[in-house]
Amino acid sequence: MRIYITADMEGVSGLVDADDVQPGGRDYERGRAMMAADVNAAVRGAVAAGASAVLVNDAHGPMRNLLPEALHPAARLVRGKPKQMLMLEGLTGEYDAVVCVGYHSRAGVHGVLSHSFMGHEIEDMWLDGRPVGEIGLAQATAAALGVPVVALTGDDTACKEAADWDGGIVTVPVKYARDRFAAELRPTAEAHKEIEEAVTRALAAVPEPRTAPREATLAVRWQSSSVAETLLGIPGVTATDSRTVRASGDLPALYRQFGVWMRVAASLTNQPPYC
Repeated sequence: MRIYITADMEGVSGLVDADDVQPGGRDYERGRAMMAADVNAAVRGAVAAGASAVLVNDAHGPMRNLLPEALHPAARLVRGKPKQMLMLEGLTGEYDAVVCVGYHSRAGVHGVLSHSFMGHEIEDMWLDGRPVGEIGLAQATAAALGVPVVALTGDDTACKEAADWDGGIVTVPVKYARDRFAAELRPTAEAHKEIEEAVTRALAAVPEPRTAPREATLAVRWQSSSVAETLLGIPGVTATDSRTVRASGDLPALYRQFGVWMRVAASLTNQPPYC
């Protein structure tokens, strides 16, 4: 059994503020240690379930948050950027299941460090007309590759978002949102124990792949009309208003194209990740 772990940071146990998750933040070094601890709990759960291979993709920000020496020895690590498939770099149909660690709710949701990919530069996103963020887009893209997302960890709002996309996902709320930068935290030992047990339980009953329709439409509303206008230079991208663009296509390829959209946006703006 081959397991793929995509690891974000905002939904990690104990972390609530930009200073916890951004390089240079006063608590970032502690935050990356907490990230490794949550990921390692998931790896232990995968190993206990009989995983023969575990690949971890560092999917947060600079994508150099996990220190290789801090990672469980059973796992390989994809580290650094750019990555053509972003938070799903390295995922193929050869994997049996996806586990999402440290994920957060989409932009506009009253969750801890909630946003969609680019802080407040992305105001809203829709997949086939349905509001979507990092969780929904990861689940849909993995499904299009024939690999189910079986478990997710994050705050309670992220867990609800995951369940809304697929009620079969086993979720572990490691904290409970009180505001966007405040949460009620579970004891870390308790959270890590549940992550490990939940991943083992989820992998004991991996569902048959439910391949989603590969043709999909992604729409994004940007804070800046300059981003939307520039993206219209990409073939297949159309505007629905001055700040919203959309494109349709094969879902894994569309996910990759979205990465190009973000690189264009980053070149045109200088916005901090959180506001």
